[in-house]
Amino acid sequence: MSPGEPLMEGMLKFLAKGLVDKPDEVRIVRTERDGAVVFQLYVAPEDVGKVIGRQGRVVRALRTLVRAAGGRVNQRALLEVVDE
Repeated sequence: MSPGEPLMEGMLKFLAKGLVDKPDEVRIVRTERDGAVVFQLYVAPEDVGKVIGRQGRVVRALRTLVRAAGGRVNQRALLEVVDE
């Protein structure tokens, strides 16, 4: 785990909790795949649309932030949204 990963995870959790109606159901699972860190964002099924946003704008912005934060610590970082 690189030094920036807890910060990336905390940032992502903070932003996601602000977007959804059920912030207690937000959780993030960190995995590694093909040399990249993958953050799987789990939200309640009724909140998936809020995290994705109109035409995917919100999730695209979240992915950009995660990639940028990963780039700052020389780590490839990806985001996947999963409903529970």
